[in-house]
Amino acid sequence: MLFLFIMLDKSIILLSGGMDSLLTLAIAIEQKKIPFALHINYLQNTQKKELVAYNDICDYYKLPEEQRLVIDIDYLAKIGGTSLINNEIIQEKNHSDIPNSYVPFRNANILSIATAWAEVINANSLFIGASQVDYSGYPDCRQVFFDAFEKAINLGTKPETKIKIVTPLMEMTKADIVSKGIELKIPFELSWSCYFDNDKACGICDSCKLRLSGFNKVGIKDPIPYNSL
Repeated sequence: MLFLFIMLDKSIILLSGGMDSLLTLAIAIEQKKIPFALHINYLQNTQKKELVAYNDICDYYKLPEEQRLVIDIDYLAKIGGTSLINNEIIQEKNHSDIPNSYVPFRNANILSIATAWAEVINANSLFIGASQVDYSGYPDCRQVFFDAFEKAINLGTKPETKIKIVTPLMEMTKADIVSKGIELKIPFELSWSCYFDNDKACGICDSCKLRLSGFNKVGIKDPIPYNSL
């Protein structure tokens, strides 16, 4: 039985607790992957709520403890430079149209951790819910970045290790994500997307605006509570 488990199609799912990562998990399950859910704490403003969302989603899909991993990397907070960690930094665009909610090279850090776990458990893919259609303009959310990082992974791991980065939402709008989520009956009410608040979503940060636009375009109400609505 152990041999069969090792040989099955296992995938690491980067599960922040947001609606995009929730749908990504559901898609991996739909594709008959065995999901191993990775969650990262980096002292972000909504760390407490995101962790609750992560655990609630894992419970909903009945993931056993051995298929869950929570990692703390507070060094991103020490490096700083993002309004996702420091609320005193006003969220705004800079000269290159990249908002200061961008966490410098965050996805590379997370993918590196995911790769290490994948090697240990013999997973052959990493699923991440990035989109380059309706998104905040982060450079590490583009397909060209993931293609390059996949090459780096396979150059920097054991010769027998072959890991693919899967981005099922890459060409989806927020409305597409909501529609697909409805199709797969995902529990949107368990997810959390707000950058700044832990009780009720602020409704005004980039992430809230994008999320609300998706629900509005589909014509249904977002089930999570908002301060501004």
